[in-house]
Amino acid sequence: FADLVLDSWDLQCERNGREHRTAEMGCQQLVVRRGQPFTITLHFSGRSYEEGVDKLAFNVETGPCSSETSGTKSHFAVTDFPEESGWSAVIQQQDGDSLCVSLCSPPNACIGRYSLTLEASTSYQGSSYQIGEFVLLFNAWHPEDTVFLRDENERCEYVLSQQGLIYQGSRDYITSVPWNFGQFEDEVLSICLKLLDTNPKFLRDQDRDCSRRNDPVYIGRVVSAMVNCNDEDRGVLAGRWDNHYEDGMSPMAWIGSVDILKRWKNFGCQPVKYGQCWVFAAVGCTVMRCLGIPSRVVTNYNSAHDTNGNLVIDRYLNETGEEDRRSKDMIWNFHCWVESWMARPDLAPGYDGWQALDPTPQEKSEGVFCCGPAPVRAIKEGDLQMKYDIPFIFAEVNADVVYWVVHRDGSQKKTTHSSVVGKNISTKSVGKDKREDITHTYKYPEGSEKEREVFAKAEHEQISVREEDEGLHLKIKLSEGANNGCDFDVFAVINNNTDTERVCRLMLCARTASYNGTVGPQCGMKDLLNVTIAPRSEKSVPLRILYEMYGGNLTQDNLIKVVALLTEEETGNIIVAFRDVYIQNPEIKIRILGEPMQKRKLVAEISLVNPFTVPLNNCVFVVEGTGLTDGQQIKELEEPMEPQAETKFRLDFVPSQAGLHKLMVDFESDKLTGVKGYRNVIIAPQP
Repeated sequence: FADLVLDSWDLQCERNGREHRTAEMGCQQLVVRRGQPFTITLHFSGRSYEEGVDKLAFNVETGPCSSETSGTKSHFAVTDFPEESGWSAVIQQQDGDSLCVSLCSPPNACIGRYSLTLEASTSYQGSSYQIGEFVLLFNAWHPEDTVFLRDENERCEYVLSQQGLIYQGSRDYITSVPWNFGQFEDEVLSICLKLLDTNPKFLRDQDRDCSRRNDPVYIGRVVSAMVNCNDEDRGVLAGRWDNHYEDGMSPMAWIGSVDILKRWKNFGCQPVKYGQCWVFAAVGCTVMRCLGIPSRVVTNYNSAHDTNGNLVIDRYLNETGEEDRRSKDMIWNFHCWVESWMARPDLAPGYDGWQALDPTPQEKSEGVFCCGPAPVRAIKEGDLQMKYDIPFIFAEVNADVVYWVVHRDGSQKKTTHSSVVGKNISTKSVGKDKREDITHTYKYPEGSEKEREVFAKAEHEQISVREEDEGLHLKIKLSEGANNGCDFDVFAVINNNTDTERVCRLMLCARTASYNGTVGPQCGMKDLLNVTIAPRSEKSVPLRILYEMYGGNLTQDNLIKVVALLTEEETGNIIVAFRDVYIQNPEIKIRILGEPMQKRKLVAEISLVNPFTVPLNNCVFVVEGTGLTDGQQIKELEEPMEPQAETKFRLDFVPSQAGLHKLMVDFESDKLTGVKGYRNVIIAPQP
């Protein structure tokens, strides 16, 4: 027999991409999911393959120093039936000189970029052929993969969906911003693999790091550390919270992860400026979805940052409701992190499922700024010793806050207020643009027997005095929406639930604020000395907040914090109440003109009204949407936007993919920033 000579081969990128749900990553490279067969075709010249005469075997290798013992290299012969535990190759069909071979990795293989080599031998002669490369990803469709997710709609949302909504605003006024995750866009996969190869664990021990890439727990921990740059680890994003973003992009201006990941790569892995929690979480979510791990961004309202780990946060107010001393413990209006779905064979049974991962740099974990994966179940049960970082996240959703009022003479008085931390934990619903409340997955109902058991286990003494005991109730209400550029009213509403008249002093104060709890200058104030509340009655006291007072100091978070202090004359008891008022930006209106069809030009008409009495300068619209626009489209207005005037422009784009997509718009200017809008567009497939 003459030698068997390989003439050419076809990795069938398109067909395999369809079957492995990676087709949107393009047909230039082969991307497959672990545990699932993929097909390649070999074309021989001179003569065809003869069973029994010719021996065919493959080598697959990943990482710079692959070895069989590390699970990063495998040599396997073509056989008649698939191998269960390792890599396998089976002949599917023979057609003249072509041979169709089905290859399959084990469902616990290391993910990453592999090289594929064919060895063809006849009796004594052998030849080796470099067939090319492929990328192996986690497989949420395979029952034996540790990231297996049973429900197809959930897999579509948490692995395949490239767009979503992230919840922001405040507990009393939840807003959502659109986000372009774009995990299948050009270059994103290679950037995510580069991120794994830039991480310090890889640089310290390449063999060990690559051998652990079969474990989503390990990958999640690495990604959580690499999305921030706090360890001098060439991480993706630099965080900044002080409202000075001139030397980079304001965190509020981003509209998707692709732009951020490409900037990181193009500037030699220098950190991209700047991120805040939702940006860190969204980029982390993109990387995890790209690698095949089901993931979502979640938002916790009134999130506690408990630095000394005692589950109690002390805040000190002076008599005007102003923070008196800066405590390092903070309450953030909201805080976003990632949840990723995976089994936890490294823990006792019962902790599989959603795991919290937080890439925002806050505290070190095992010497590195990363957080998680923490089983959400362990947070709910108060199992603080479980890996990783349960105490920190437990505090974010359960800490108690004690407000002290510091009088002029230095004496301190403990106040009463209702429980505030860990409210309305939110994520986007599966398949719908609605909010899903997942608070019940993190905590038992407040005041329940189970909650008490969990707190006892976590050694969490509940210390908040509930205001019900006092007979006086204090709440801050908002009349109607507070629109940017307008004046509005807030009301302190006092209820007297007793049979005696009460005389109180009421202090009402409003300040501009940032979402991480820091406050700016005062923008409204009222101090009433003798407020009389009749028995069993309610009194409402208004405070008018003027645009001329708040406009100049409003941060890009668009928040105003209103504090009310009610001091009872007779007893000296103090009740505090807070309200975070979200100042609404004007709406970006988006109209789609024409019939939306794949590979056919479509026009979007985008409009916005300047709500202010002054012109807006340096106005820029940024438009993007996976499958719709090719990257970002930027429209800079040549003229300022006149007061109260509407601006309108048209944008052409050619949708590349059929199906449901979001066209997202961000608007920036000198006085109005971070305005977001989106429109769902259903693109018909090419006929």
